[in-house]
Amino acid sequence: MKKIFFIVAFIAAGLVQTFALDRLPLHIDVLTHYYAIKDALVASKADLAATHAAQFVKAAGSVDAKNLPDANRALLVKDASAIASTKDLKKQRELFSAFSENMAALAKVTMLGHGDIYKAYCPMKKASWLSKEPAIKNPYYGNAMLTCGKVVETIK
Repeated sequence: MKKIFFIVAFIAAGLVQTFALDRLPLHIDVLTHYYAIKDALVASKADLAATHAAQFVKAAGSVDAKNLPDANRALLVKDASAIASTKDLKKQRELFSAFSENMAALAKVTMLGHGDIYKAYCPMKKASWLSKEPAIKNPYYGNAMLTCGKVVETIK
């Protein structure tokens, strides 16, 4: 009976460890630079958004492949590179939509940082973004519609 108990306990421990590996830690710089891009778009600062997007690309390149799978990295680097390559605020905001969806998908399978990540949605733009706080600061319209949107999901 004790042997069966130990076998079951051993299998259970293995399963717990397997599930824990489903959400691998990701270098915090990637999320920090994402937030910096979002904040620059909120403030309508295209130059700053481009700078932070370029920094995001560098940070993503330095993350170990086991923590940031190549498929995710390729999408995010493509999105961030496109934002970095333009100083047109309207274009950056358009590109930020796909970038945010790809970051949200990654956040659901990877531990991006400490604390909750809030996914907010703008019904006017029909686009989402991630935030470290639940307060709405819309990157798609800046001061014109700063508080347009709502938190639709909390990623733990």
